[in-house]
Amino acid sequence: MLDNCSDLSNHTQLVPVPVVHSFPALVFGILLIMVVTLGNVLVCLSVYSEKALKTTTNYFIVSLAFADLLLAVLVLPLFVYAEFQGGVWSLNMFICDGLMTMDVMLCTASIFNLCAISVDRFIAVAIPLNYNRKHVDHRQLILLLGTWLLALAVASPVIFGINNVPNRDPGKCKLEDNNYVIYSSICSFFIPCPIMVLLYFGVFRGLRHWEVARKAKLRSSIEACRKLQHAAIATALPPLTGAIPGHLPMHIPRMIERDLAQSQLDDMDDYMKQEIPYPHQYGANSIPTVTYSQEQHSKKGAKINSRERKAMRVLPVVVGCFLFCWTPFFVVHTTGAVCLRCEIPPGLTSTVTWLGYVNSALNPIIYTIFNTEFKKFFKKCFRNCCYTCFV
Repeated sequence: MLDNCSDLSNHTQLVPVPVVHSFPALVFGILLIMVVTLGNVLVCLSVYSEKALKTTTNYFIVSLAFADLLLAVLVLPLFVYAEFQGGVWSLNMFICDGLMTMDVMLCTASIFNLCAISVDRFIAVAIPLNYNRKHVDHRQLILLLGTWLLALAVASPVIFGINNVPNRDPGKCKLEDNNYVIYSSICSFFIPCPIMVLLYFGVFRGLRHWEVARKAKLRSSIEACRKLQHAAIATALPPLTGAIPGHLPMHIPRMIERDLAQSQLDDMDDYMKQEIPYPHQYGANSIPTVTYSQEQHSKKGAKINSRERKAMRVLPVVVGCFLFCWTPFFVVHTTGAVCLRCEIPPGLTSTVTWLGYVNSALNPIIYTIFNTEFKKFFKKCFRNCCYTCFV
């Protein structure tokens, strides 16, 4: 009799948890994987193949895209499978720990890459004379490698067994140690994000000072021309031919012509630039410093070109979308780890996790909308693909 009861008890424990399949999660997950993979592959290919995109900032963007691409290949398929199973984990715990390790590392790498971009931009604005824009130097290479090594260091406790807690539920795949959840959230999000925001505040403050210096320099150059004109008239020299806006009837020195052309172009949008291209004889050169009281500041500012300033405008949008997508995730998970009595609905946890993963698909779209060079490459790729399909 006791043996029969024992057999019945063992049989009851082996009954699997009923699984409710979620086909919307499966469809949305497959689409998300396709969009993330395609978009970030195009970002990497564009920087590799287009000379205009081979800038230091874009190498950091490639590192960010690579992290998102690995997320789509290594993390999202297993996450989508678990969501399709209704949140029930049916694989072994070793795969779960591997999934959690890659999840923490790649999300952390994305945040650290954004933070590294903000450090790189701040250096470019604060000390531009010492900044290498064409090639990745040893400082930038250390910054790139440091982002990935730090991300690996934050995630490594999972693969080394911190998830193996007593009475672990094999039907759920999550981070089990609440102290580690708090630690990883602080290292991955709550420390780097405020640093990133402060650095971007410094970047745009520096750009605003640069704009003031540029306009003052241009006014100083024109005033110098007017003084030369007045001196020529006073000494009864024959007037020079030519005219410029602002009632200055004389030929403008080449460097000031270039200043004026650059100033007018900087205030135009991309559509107007296609209508009125920049004079080719000035296109490849930076604007030299002309008489200006803050000479050293002007020399620094002159190193920041129009294309670079426009590229900087994209980055706050990337950071803003990242904060919008990932802040709910870290707030919810940290709250669950700190407040053990708080009941967080599984639906809320699933929603904020999906929202975080959606961010990996947004970055290529942001580049396409706000960056002309990325937009041209993406359009060319889609045009070639459509041509190949229909021919």
